[in-house]
Amino acid sequence: MKQLALQLPDDVYEILARNAEQSGKTPEELAAEWLAAAAWTVDDPVEKFIGAFTSDVPGWPEEHDKYIGRALQDEIRNK
Repeated sequence: MKQLALQLPDDVYEILARNAEQSGKTPEELAAEWLAAAAWTVDDPVEKFIGAFTSDVPGWPEEHDKYIGRALQDEIRNK
């Protein structure tokens, strides 16, 4: 296991701290979970499907990371 020190802007830390409190975790625990959950995006297994499907969701091609991020946040909050 490795240790990582981060400097966050105050507004980003406030969001992290608020989410951590709601989930009963420390900001450090929640940040580690978020980073671990995001790690799969480095080697995206569905990358080969990019552009293979059409969608009725406006802005999906440009904003898919935002939609996936929101879904991930919702999933983490519900754990």
